Amino acid sequence: MSYIILALLFILSGFFMKYSDDLFDVNHNLVFASILGVVCGVSSGLAAVYSNEAAYIFMAIAIGNILALKVDGIHHIITFIIFICILLICGIPNMSLVILLICILAALSDEIGHELIHKFTQNRFLNLFFEYRFVMKIVILLLAVCGVFNIWTFVCFILFELSYLFAELFLKVLIKKRS
Repeated sequence: MSYIILALLFILSGFFMKYSDDLFDVNHNLVFASILGVVCGVSSGLAAVYSNEAAYIFMAIAIGNILALKVDGIHHIITFIIFICILLICGIPNMSLVILLICILAALSDEIGHELIHKFTQNRFLNLFFEYRFVMKIVILLLAVCGVFNIWTFVCFILFELSYLFAELFLKVLIKKRS
């Protein structure tokens, strides 16, 4: 498998992660949100099995969301179960606990900051920083610059983030068309 396939898995994961969540939160469509959650779980799981670096990222996102109490629907649980099943069936990659903890703290910081920062400050920079969850992006970039991760993993993560944002815009356009 090449970085092109890994990038595709990151893109699919990001898109379906956001689209599934918004379908549940905005449209209250549990069935379709769960189906898309399966696609997200499969793409995240396959990426994590293929790449240790992807495993750090997707495990950190999952654990960070659990710790931030952001798992608010059955679609999240289904996605998480699919992800874990793929890791258990295909094998959990060897990982450094320190690197995993760094990634978990970054993901947790993003989730908490995303929910709370606007309640404590009107600082435009801080609000945008946490609105678009830049802690994890910076951590992944620093891990790549330091040689812990490959720079292509950072590129794949940025593609994940862009597809996540695209899914949000896509759903807004669909909702607007229906109105």
